[in-house]
Amino acid sequence: MRGSLSVDREANAIRLRRSSFSGAFLLVEGRSDKIFYERFVDKVACEVVTVSGKPSSKLRVIAVLEILEKSSFQGILAIVDADFDRLETSAHNSANLLRTDTHDLETMLLKSFALDKVIAEFGSEEKITKFGRDVRTALLEAGASVGYLLWISKCDGLNLTFEGITFSKFIDEQTLQIDELGLIQEVKNKSQAFSLKNEDLQQRLISQKSNNHDPWQVCCGHNLVEILSLGLRKAIASTKAADVEPSSLERNLRLAYEEAYFRKTQLYLDIRAWERNNQPFKVLRHDT
Repeated sequence: MRGSLSVDREANAIRLRRSSFSGAFLLVEGRSDKIFYERFVDKVACEVVTVSGKPSSKLRVIAVLEILEKSSFQGILAIVDADFDRLETSAHNSANLLRTDTHDLETMLLKSFALDKVIAEFGSEEKITKFGRDVRTALLEAGASVGYLLWISKCDGLNLTFEGITFSKFIDEQTLQIDELGLIQEVKNKSQAFSLKNEDLQQRLISQKSNNHDPWQVCCGHNLVEILSLGLRKAIASTKAADVEPSSLERNLRLAYEEAYFRKTQLYLDIRAWERNNQPFKVLRHDT
């Protein structure tokens, strides 16, 4: 009940703003999303509103959007992480609801040349050559198992805990190869899910992976950044851990991400299409 009251309150706050602001409202999931999207938004024509909290910021964004849509509120647009939506049937679809091209905002950053710039800044040419693999591909291959296990947990209602898992317990710091049984054990330990059998989960993982889904839809960006952080300490560089903390790397990726990269995304095209269909409302700057 408290949650529904809160989203009603957030929707009402936007309605109240309409009396003094005639532009578009863009709903996003959190502070880092707001910082990112505000770089491309026309701040005179569009106000970015953060909606966050439990059960998830994404669900709250969608709930606020639906409340406003039911009252025929004009000029409202929401952008959320795609998560696994493109791999399954999503219950939430609206012309005013857009999703990231990849699993989340962080994977959009990693798929872009921003990753190459960060690696050039922190990486060692000698170690990268010795590593002998494309770093982006290595991140995806290691991160896919984590993403698939998260998806399995969601699909099967296992409620496994991934937040706070220690990646060095199942990722080889020299090769960035993943030990899937080590991953399963670490997640089980973090979740206190000792009744689940490692072999059953591994078999489920093998089965799910055999479908060859797009890794950019499977992998969670935060997990890939954790693996990148490990890699920059040993596999492809010798950087101090404090200099490549995941939160710091995500900030660097955001800073390295250029408007030119954003213009090449489907999300950019979708926002422009929304603007055409919802005139006179504008979201993006004309020079973006």
